[in-house]
Amino acid sequence: MPRYIRSYTKGATYFFTLVSYNRRRILCEDDFLQAFKKSIKQVQQQYSFEIIAWVQLPDHLHCIWRLPENDADYSMRWSQIKRLTTQACPQYHLPINELSPSKVKRHERGIWQRRFYEHEIKNEADFIRHIDYLHYNPVKHGLVKKVVDWPYSSFHRYVRQGDYLADWGDDGLEFSSSFIDKLE
Repeated sequence: MPRYIRSYTKGATYFFTLVSYNRRRILCEDDFLQAFKKSIKQVQQQYSFEIIAWVQLPDHLHCIWRLPENDADYSMRWSQIKRLTTQACPQYHLPINELSPSKVKRHERGIWQRRFYEHEIKNEADFIRHIDYLHYNPVKHGLVKKVVDWPYSSFHRYVRQGDYLADWGDDGLEFSSSFIDKLE
């Protein structure tokens, strides 16, 4: 089994993908979203990080964070966010008989996939590719026909700031590089 070595560069910008356990379609439920946002804010107050972009889909999410200059511990932040959200959402816990022995042993509740994907943003072109991919993702998955129609995305903030036009992505833009295919 190949060993994945994570990048831990202090002050870097990272792209993340997190997935719900067994791709359960719970991440856009109102009560889940509220608990998740509260967990993020709580962790952010204790361990700062900047959220640059975000998209939340029913079974996974993508985001881009920038960490403080002297810090690279995104794993601890994600661990705390996932733990706090899981604690706040008992309505989404699975019965023990639906969890693997490994999940039971680790006191996991069937909300999150244990691992997550991380990619350190290398340069501006890499950043643009990832932010475009992130914002186009709801269209890619057939959730909406237009990027602007997906409510759980930082795309709307970027439109207000003038960084994107509201009709961006309406031309059927596709992301087909082998790199992008590996993200999901």
